[in-house]
Amino acid sequence: MKVILLKELQGKGGEGDVIDVNRGFANNFLLTQGYAVKATPGNLKQLEERKKNIAKREETRIADANALAEKLNDATVRVIAQVGEEGVLFGSVTAPLVADAIAEQLDIEIDRRRVELGKPIKMTGTYQVPVSLYRDIKGTVTVIVAGESEAEEAIDAIEEAIEIAETPADEMVEVDGEVAADGTVEVEVTETEE
Repeated sequence: MKVILLKELQGKGGEGDVIDVNRGFANNFLLTQGYAVKATPGNLKQLEERKKNIAKREETRIADANALAEKLNDATVRVIAQVGEEGVLFGSVTAPLVADAIAEQLDIEIDRRRVELGKPIKMTGTYQVPVSLYRDIKGTVTVIVAGESEAEEAIDAIEEAIEIAETPADEMVEVDGEVAADGTVEVEVTETEE
């Protein structure tokens, strides 16, 4: 059955596209949900009249999607999860969790179905997650999955760095240290005198 799409349908086409689909899919989903209308001669004539407006909207959507892809390619989001031994998560990080992290940390609303995670993440680490934005335009966001204890340590380190940055120069200390062969660091801290 031929239908005219009224809005983008991922994997099928965009607004104004005439596609051929199964009759059941058209009647039970596309037509009832407002994604499409039947490709009758009258509707096809209306489509021809609306083509210019559709083309303008298409250009805008493509430009917006490319800009969003650039933002996502440069972005990193962090997901904090409960972790067992050896970095194995007690649950898993799924597409909805990644979409929520993007919304919360980057203030970008992404439909969870557009996050192409493949299979859920079950280990801590850094992952490159593709996000389908519009038609064939995709962005890739870096997702860092960390355990709660790692996150607390990172927050403590950040708070300590802020505290040091806010310390007046007359209260600064001098740190002298060496890295040993086994990777440990010996540090000697002395107060500086003005």
